[in-house]
Amino acid sequence: MSRNDTRQKVFSAAVELIAEQGYASTTVEAIAERAGVAKGTVFYNFRSKEGLFGALLDHSIGKLAGALRAADAGETALEALDSLVLGQLVFFEEHGPFARVLLAEMWRTAWKEAVARLREQALGVYADVLRRAVANGEIRDDLDVDTAATAVFGMVLTVSIERKALYPDRPLEVTHRTLVDLLHGRIR
Repeated sequence: MSRNDTRQKVFSAAVELIAEQGYASTTVEAIAERAGVAKGTVFYNFRSKEGLFGALLDHSIGKLAGALRAADAGETALEALDSLVLGQLVFFEEHGPFARVLLAEMWRTAWKEAVARLREQALGVYADVLRRAVANGEIRDDLDVDTAATAVFGMVLTVSIERKALYPDRPLEVTHRTLVDLLHGRIR
């Protein structure tokens, strides 16, 4: 197994366990056991539990940002915004444990740098689309796009988690349509 494959197995095990029981309660031993690797392998690859979590955040934020950039499509900026919302919903549908970790664990002071990367890389995609919408006259020009980007991202994150936990049979399209209707009603 390659080092990259090992890291992916450890990331997968770590995000699942942290989502289930929280960062503080998750041990390196439990992560190694779930990943099917030796505890020493985790330390060899990440040096510490904190190093593992930092690398996990970097990896996952990069994947999320890539998914959002790929979703940035549409003739108008508002269509691009709608595509971003759907892209984020789909990403969190596929990576539900990361959504829960993001909501519950990432905002601690210790992960300040990861929050800055999230803001720059993922929320930045939303902010760029909102700036285009303002520049094109599609939405009101007094909108604080940075706050709006955070609000939209947080709304989609929270709704993604709630849908998965409480309404798993609700079609993704229904959730997307509801979020887009809310957005269009508030930013125009």
